[in-house]
Amino acid sequence: MNDAFSPPPGLLPAGLMDVLPPAAEREAALVEALMEGFARHGYERVKPPLLEFEDGLLAGSGAAVSEQIFRLMDPVSQRMMGLRADTTPQVSRIAATRLGAQPRPLRLCYEGPVLRVRGSELAPARQLAQAGIELIGGAAPEADAEVALVAAEALARVGVTGITLDITLPRMAQALLEAAGLEDAVARRLIRALDRKDAAAVATLARDAGPVAALLPPLLAAAGPAEGALAVLRGLDLPEAARAIAENAALVIAAIAARAPALRVTLDPIEFRGFRYHVGVAFTIYGPGATGEMARGGRYQSANDEPATGMTLYPDAVLRAAPKPASRPRCFLPIGTAPAVGEGLRRQGFATIAALSAADAPAALRCSHVWDGTAPVPVTEESSV
Repeated sequence: MNDAFSPPPGLLPAGLMDVLPPAAEREAALVEALMEGFARHGYERVKPPLLEFEDGLLAGSGAAVSEQIFRLMDPVSQRMMGLRADTTPQVSRIAATRLGAQPRPLRLCYEGPVLRVRGSELAPARQLAQAGIELIGGAAPEADAEVALVAAEALARVGVTGITLDITLPRMAQALLEAAGLEDAVARRLIRALDRKDAAAVATLARDAGPVAALLPPLLAAAGPAEGALAVLRGLDLPEAARAIAENAALVIAAIAARAPALRVTLDPIEFRGFRYHVGVAFTIYGPGATGEMARGGRYQSANDEPATGMTLYPDAVLRAAPKPASRPRCFLPIGTAPAVGEGLRRQGFATIAALSAADAPAALRCSHVWDGTAPVPVTEESSV
């Protein structure tokens, strides 16, 4: 092989990256803080494997991410295996099998990486960190409200405030199109127009498609603060299935408002992108400013067809919005420093960096302090050499 075409050392596949100090430590600390927030509400940790048999990964809600799963043959069983692209299907499997006899509702939480075949234009990373909660066996609107509020509280614990909880109704558009009895070609064109938020095209297509289709333009325009969108829904003559979806959303939003009246909540009644397996309300949490999407979740049917709801947080996005914590001070210990000195400094919150040779220098080892024989003192130009 011509050396001119050899990849440089350390080159990683597209969408994969090394996380280096201090970012790796900061992410780990943030994830543990999120998990502690979940545990405070009774969510117990599970740890599914990164790799398992393909049919298990594709059960239930896992079918929605089948195109994102890396597959390989297990040399032991000769069965196809897959690397998880989302953790929710695995937690659903655990609830249905290993924890099938546990009383419901079951509250579980998890954290770990997922790997996807491809990223998106806006998020090209293919390995992502996840931390989330699943509430399995609870069908009441209060269950949906709980997962949204537990996620919001966990974000507040790591210093992320000013969030927006965006609620969507993924089945609303389909329910209206089915009730309208449209020809397939017209229905497909309406779906494309709704997906693009093309208000002019939706209005044109709905104009001659009957009274049910005529509900689509006002619903498209209703997206915004939850109370205003709910008022639009209450004022429309919705078909029975669509009315049930709207009434459930109103109950969920009321339960959220009762517990967190200051939380900013928006509602988009006919948004359906990215929620192929959700059967009730779906959630997205946006951070302040331009930090983007930090969490996503909603109601779905679990692996054994139990009602379930959950929320997945994305630590990399949360890190962009969370305040940067103070760095752990690093104290240089010259050769000959007594072990008890290091133990005492670590109890005070220092990381101790012991000199291994006379050539070691505090500045080169990124130390903020140096032990002068009696106390840790800030590193200066004189003490760094």
